[in-house]
Amino acid sequence: MLYLRVASFLCAAPLLASGAVLADDAPTVTSEVLLKSTSSWDGTAYIRYPVGTPELTTLKITIPPRTELPWHTHPMPNVAFVLSGELTVEQREGGQSKTIQAGDVLPEMVNINHRGRTGDNPVVLIVFYAGTKGMPLSEAPKQ
Repeated sequence: MLYLRVASFLCAAPLLASGAVLADDAPTVTSEVLLKSTSSWDGTAYIRYPVGTPELTTLKITIPPRTELPWHTHPMPNVAFVLSGELTVEQREGGQSKTIQAGDVLPEMVNINHRGRTGDNPVVLIVFYAGTKGMPLSEAPKQ
């Protein structure tokens, strides 16, 4: 029975996102767009997805307080959802930065050197990567 309810919800989810109405006796389901973007947080447009067999990866990342992550890049589009804490992300070349906190969603940069810094509290992120099979999620900057 639980399987049927989950399957019914999964089939109805796209309809709910479009504003469709379910039967009166159905529990209320809501859908909220957290992010819809064609560019990273600094305004750089996403050009294309990587070529190859798609591989989606989702990580829960916990960053300790007063931590400065190393400069790095991502070879694929990805998005971070902040569960808790506050994180400042910085672009290496342009020096642009943005601070995000619990409940915020960040479209990450692709092939641009950047890093994150935490303040006095740890940060917990859920990060969704849209890569290809065998592709690294992040890389050290190219010299």
